[in-house]
Parts: sequence; C-alpha cells; structure tokens
Amino acid sequence: MASATKFYDFAPLDKKGQPVPLEDYKGKVVLIVNTASKCGFTSQYEGLEKLYKDIREKHGDSFQILGFPCNQFAGQEPGSEEEIQTFCQVNYGVTFPIMGKSDVNGANANPVFEWLKQEKPGLFGMKRVKWNFEKFLVGKDGKVKERWASTAKPESLEKAILVELAKAEPKA
Repeated sequence: MASATKFYDFAPLDKKGQPVPLEDYKGKVVLIVNTASKCGFTSQYEGLEKLYKDIREKHGDSFQILGFPCNQFAGQEPGSEEEIQTFCQVNYGVTFPIMGKSDVNGANANPVFEWLKQEKPGLFGMKRVKWNFEKFLVGKDGKVKERWASTAKPESLEKAILVELAKAEPKA
C-alpha cells in the first residue's frame, strides 16, 4: 500500500493521466464509485448524475462525486479513456469527474481504493471491492463514513450524504 495515510494524501490520475490532489476536496463530502460502461449497474450513472446535480444545487461544490472506471470485473470497461468519457456524457449526461481507468483490487490497485478498503472493509471484513459500482462516502473530515454495495441505488445514498454535509467543518 502507498505511504499515504489520509484521504487527502492521495493524487489519483485523471482521464488525461494528470494527478488530481484529493487535498483539493478538503472540507467537502466526496462519493467515490468504481464504474463500468457495460455492466448491469451501468444505468446507475443516471441516478448518480441526478444525485450530484440535486445536492450541488442546494449545497454548491461542498459535494463531489468521483467515478473511477474499472475493467477488473468481467471486462466490463474495455474502452479507452476517451471512449469512457464520451459514453458517460452522451448516454448519461455525466458532469461529475470520471477519473483515469483504475484497478480497484490486486497488485496494481489504485492506492485510493487500497486505502478506502482498509478504512471501511466490506461484509465480513472483506478488504476487496466485490463488483462495479461499489460506493464509498468520505466525510468533510477525510474519513470514510459509509460503504455501499453495487446494488445500492444512488437515490438511497442521499440521506447519508446530507447528514455529512450538515456536519460542521473540521478544525484545521
């Protein structure tokens, strides 16, 4: 695992291969989702985008979704970075950032996901992502607050996100 010990220590790559310092999201609520374009859960992009727009309409940029395309589950994200971006925008009108394609399990797993899985193991303490569209909620304090399985519909996450948004800013 990387030497980073806090959410804000990471700088995953964006769709162009440029590092995105998660420090930029300090004091914000962030939903991290591993995504795929050819999955039974792909239609969740629509719900994620609605959730993103609805919450940002009331809370501004205090809320962020970051999608991480992953091809580790039955090869359901085979496209190039450009193809993935086009697919998300054309088919679902996605406006939240879709990051660079990443592994979420195994030796080449994105360090962000290694950290997320350590902080919030899954069912029975499982320290791996089970399938596409697993979701992790990071609070304003940079701690993982919730983890949801692929089957959790985006609209069902709203209450937990709003609870985190209502919390006071962490002391520096």
